[in-house]
Amino acid sequence: MKNETNGYVQESVIMEEPNENTISIMELPGVGAATAEKLDAAGYGDLLSIAVTSPAELVQIAGVTESTARKIIKAARDNLHMGFQTGEELLRKRLAITKISTGSKAFDAMLGGGFETGAITECFGEFGSGKTQIGHMLAVNIMKSDPEAVVVYVDTENTFRPERIEQLAKGAGLEVADALKRIQVARAYNSDHQMLLSEKVDELISNGMKVKLVVVDSLTAHFRAEFVGRATLAERQQKLNKHMHMLLKIADKHSLCVYVTNQVMSKPDQFFGDPTQAIGGHIVAHASTYRIYLRKGKKGSRVAKLVDSPNLPEAECAFFVKEGGIEDFT
Repeated sequence: MKNETNGYVQESVIMEEPNENTISIMELPGVGAATAEKLDAAGYGDLLSIAVTSPAELVQIAGVTESTARKIIKAARDNLHMGFQTGEELLRKRLAITKISTGSKAFDAMLGGGFETGAITECFGEFGSGKTQIGHMLAVNIMKSDPEAVVVYVDTENTFRPERIEQLAKGAGLEVADALKRIQVARAYNSDHQMLLSEKVDELISNGMKVKLVVVDSLTAHFRAEFVGRATLAERQQKLNKHMHMLLKIADKHSLCVYVTNQVMSKPDQFFGDPTQAIGGHIVAHASTYRIYLRKGKKGSRVAKLVDSPNLPEAECAFFVKEGGIEDFT
């Protein structure tokens, strides 16, 4: 069943009640008071966060041996019944996802209803193609649909503008002061800081914030600036891979939407077709659930092309970025 309200599409079904955690992390084998304190301080204060981590991470965080780390993770997974599931069970979970509207009917239709929760959606394109505008629009639309929703905006290129949120909030009929209060903005000054801010989303949620959207604008700017030349390519990609998997874990664990923007480069050896290529190579391409290529169109419009999706065909649409938001090209 689909409900559409205030630019927000929600697909809903009757869901099964989640399994209750019958034990605390203190009851996991190999976890004492000191280890539990270390885990909790690092944001691993519940069974799910431990169950989805790796032994290497647990060794580094808690200072336990690898064999103990494996026992802890296994016990957490066993308690949460994290094994195989039938396709029918997964379909029921898929039907419970929510989608955030862009404001453009054609754009939403291309994405099967809007930007999906529990997934990473990447938009790449040259400057002025609308990447940041979409991030601002998604922030306003999720707050319009959910009066408790909070947005986390990781700004790496000084692109976040509260004035733009003010314009969009007025256009959406929201109280401007309330909308601005519900956006948590942090300026990332290097790639390590960027990764740290992403990890802190867990902490915000554990403190009671209902985070429903995480925006990283842009994903690759710092990585591109800090790792120059072929000699550093492997290190850059390894670090970028870790960052993307952290974002994917956050999206899946908390059923929130992660929207990342990406820079592009031009391939000088391509003589035919569009030479524009996204930064980050296969690492970003594989980790992103949905990939959208943005470019400038006719009469001041923008064109969005869905180039990769696990369940949707390639398609494209045109739209305008106006003061009040995103509108269809007519």
